[in-house]
Amino acid sequence: MSIRRLPEHLVNRIAAGEVVERPASALKEIVENALDAGATRIAIRLSNGGLDRIEVSDDGCGMTPEEIALAVERHATSKLPDDAIENVATLGFRGEALPSIASVARLSIDSRPVGRDGWNRTLDNGTLVAEGPAALPPGTRVTVEQLFARVPARRKFLRSPKAEYAACLDSVRRLAMAHPSVAFSLEHDGRRALGVQAGDGREGRVAALTDRALADNHVIVSLEREGIRLTGVASIPTYNRGVGDHQFLFVNGRPVRDRLLVGAVRGAYADMLARDRHPVVALFLDVPPLEVDVNVHPAKTEVRFRDPALIRGMIVSGLRRALDAEGFRSVQQADSAGLSAWKAEPVSPTPIGAMPIFEAADALSSYRSSSSVLADRRSSFLTPPPQARAEPAAAPAPEGQNFPLGVARGQVARTYIVAEAEDGLVIVDQHAAHERLTLERMRRGMEGQGVAAQALLLPEVVELDEPACDRLEARIEELKVFGLELERFGPSAILVRATPAMLGQGDVQGLVSDLADDLAAYDSALSLKERIDLVAATMACHGSVRAGRILSVAEMNALLREMEVTPRSGQCNHGRPTWVKLGHGDIEKLFGRK
Repeated sequence: MSIRRLPEHLVNRIAAGEVVERPASALKEIVENALDAGATRIAIRLSNGGLDRIEVSDDGCGMTPEEIALAVERHATSKLPDDAIENVATLGFRGEALPSIASVARLSIDSRPVGRDGWNRTLDNGTLVAEGPAALPPGTRVTVEQLFARVPARRKFLRSPKAEYAACLDSVRRLAMAHPSVAFSLEHDGRRALGVQAGDGREGRVAALTDRALADNHVIVSLEREGIRLTGVASIPTYNRGVGDHQFLFVNGRPVRDRLLVGAVRGAYADMLARDRHPVVALFLDVPPLEVDVNVHPAKTEVRFRDPALIRGMIVSGLRRALDAEGFRSVQQADSAGLSAWKAEPVSPTPIGAMPIFEAADALSSYRSSSSVLADRRSSFLTPPPQARAEPAAAPAPEGQNFPLGVARGQVARTYIVAEAEDGLVIVDQHAAHERLTLERMRRGMEGQGVAAQALLLPEVVELDEPACDRLEARIEELKVFGLELERFGPSAILVRATPAMLGQGDVQGLVSDLADDLAAYDSALSLKERIDLVAATMACHGSVRAGRILSVAEMNALLREMEVTPRSGQCNHGRPTWVKLGHGDIEKLFGRK
């Protein structure tokens, strides 16, 4: 077969296959054009998930009739002032977007610059069908109808209207997050699905588009290095999700999807979250144009960095610094479901309850001096006083306002420390808190000369299956740095000669067995540092104060004081909060005072 030129309509359809994969792709291109036109308000209307109709109206600079005609021609753009394609500073500059959409749908463009008349140009699957004056306020309105209606091979590969709508909503959410100075609204089948106002700031915009609770449970990320600036919002570890779909990366204002972000975020939160939990993050990178290639994907949803190691290091360092600066902070609000479980005791209707206090006292006195028959029956309906452990006070109890986590007042269920702070009641999970403190001690030891080991008087033999023994034997030198000295003892046993001194006389069998299980689950997928963090977290769990242990008041207060000066002590090694606070307002609500 000889070489031939493809007809123009087929070239446009091929380009459409690269740029317009689904309604969300077309919507993204049109909204990006509106942003590049300087719009401050963008209104979007969808029908049937965008399959039947997409309409985008903006208040941008608008276009003249001549510019509208050029906009639907291939390789025509207003976004490149010269031939330096690598210096593009807009969201896009490809000339295929509008003509590609027009080749597979009915495309109508109405536009009016300030001080000029409006104009309309309509194309139906690549053919001009209407052109003439149009009435509209300054700005542009682009309408796309019946996408892929005449391309059944493409239409049948589209998903359900609900799935296509979800993709459109996600695309708009990402663009709105990147441009907090622009107001966005989205309607689907006449129902308002999204609305954000201009000027709410980056933090407010991210919270509005993810979860309002993020506003009270986030840290600010800010780092600059070698001309590259990283800013953003990240949730504290105790505020997390079961899936990783709330992690956003923006490069020079452009939303991108990059595996670099996933790996960097996982590394930053490695020892703060369980592996099946994910933080909420929105990170914004400002990179010199020559340091990033935005043309590796037709729709510009992927980028290539000149120095990806630098970018990954900045993301990890920026997140770590922001989280470390928060110290012992945890999710501040008590869980609403937990608060609703508190029930007020109904008021007793007994006459004594309705008497003035002095009359009630007289009635009680006469009762005590009543007949011996009543005295014998007293034990059947009077509840004995609650039994509790008390300690003699060696010194006056300190005041709660002197410490952020307050002072210990008692222990509940041998698991939770109850402390009084200036602004409320603090409840601490003693095992989760001590687990984090032990891990941080081990990490500090790693930065020095390693973790001190304590030799066992009699080496202990731990029997495991042969693959588990092989995994532990391969990590003997790494584990020795943590103070855990192992030795292979036959095909299916490991000899433990020493354990970390800070763990004390713990469950050696359980510790070694858990380490083997963790290495089996994650070893091949983790870097050396992540493996080290995993080992440290597993050891810390075994060396922490267990639930069920009675603590003295001095021990409780010592734990609280160490939490206040230890980074990341607001969450355990699995991302659960180590403490919660019941504010004075919450307590008053429980008693009907508010």
